[in-house]
Amino acid sequence: MRGERSCKTVNVGPSLHFMNILFIGDVVGRPGRKAVRECVPRIVERHGVDMVIANGENSAGGAGITPATARELYEAGVHVITTGDHLWDQREVIGLLEKEPFFVRPLNYPAGTPGKGWTIWQNENGPKVAVMNLQGRTFMPDLDNPFHAVETVLEEIRELTPIIVLDFHAEATSEKIAMGRFLDGRVSMVVGTHTHVPTADEQIFPGGTAFLCDAGFTGPQASVLGREIDPVIKRFLTHQPQRFGVAQEDVMLRGVLIKVDIPTGRALAIERVAESL
Repeated sequence: MRGERSCKTVNVGPSLHFMNILFIGDVVGRPGRKAVRECVPRIVERHGVDMVIANGENSAGGAGITPATARELYEAGVHVITTGDHLWDQREVIGLLEKEPFFVRPLNYPAGTPGKGWTIWQNENGPKVAVMNLQGRTFMPDLDNPFHAVETVLEEIRELTPIIVLDFHAEATSEKIAMGRFLDGRVSMVVGTHTHVPTADEQIFPGGTAFLCDAGFTGPQASVLGREIDPVIKRFLTHQPQRFGVAQEDVMLRGVLIKVDIPTGRALAIERVAESL
């Protein structure tokens, strides 16, 4: 898979002093993959993007991820894929966890879980970038404490590179903000995923860490969090099981763009991204 995407990735190369990193919010189903395929190249060209990260945990039919949907994201220009609580929805994910070096699952799974919680990516001439993944615990499955988990690896990662991006896949805004404050000055960005609703609180904390509570989702915006509207409403009205198919209309890529100082890893700028097909 690495060889397949190396010749297709669009990358303009970082400057000597800073680099631009695009993070793409939860990619939902076929429409989300199409948005990545069509929007990423023009965002890369417009903003001089050097690296692309995407949360891909909903890329396979809106629930889970497979080697095939991951390959589609890589070939569209994504360098590293993060995940979350829908990691296990597709059985084929085990192949990604065991073999794909730029595919990460939440770090705070118990010891012995397949896969890894962080990785280092580097293009041919650029700096190393660490990408981490954590999952929250408030209103979420009860994994290990993410605050403790990140402390166990952070110094090891910082010895390799000061440029560190964390996807914190969590429900509660308070937990996400607390994590951002906890890591301020020690990572380049903390970006939240999972809720599929973009927030307007992008900022750079005093220590130089860029923060956004939620990047939103990439896929059909005329929906309920990417799903067809009517079945969701019917579920609320009747409490009866419904099949929540992936919606199709008003497809958009949502995410966040940060500029990072290469020597220090400090964020210099942060900007939300919303790109229609």
